[in-house]
Amino acid sequence: MTEEKDESIHIEDDDATAASKEGVVRWVLLISLLAAILILSVIWIAGALFSAG
Repeated sequence: MTEEKDESIHIEDDDATAASKEGVVRWVLLISLLAAILILSVIWIAGALFSAG
């Protein structure tokens, strides 16, 4: 709720916060990091196997 009191506007914390508080960003970063490590490892290992022969 928004209240006007003494020519100043007071807004509740829940109304003023537009951010997500579920930790979604943390999961996206974790999954992206793990995917990058996996993909780069596959590229590195495949390159080592094919260049050795």
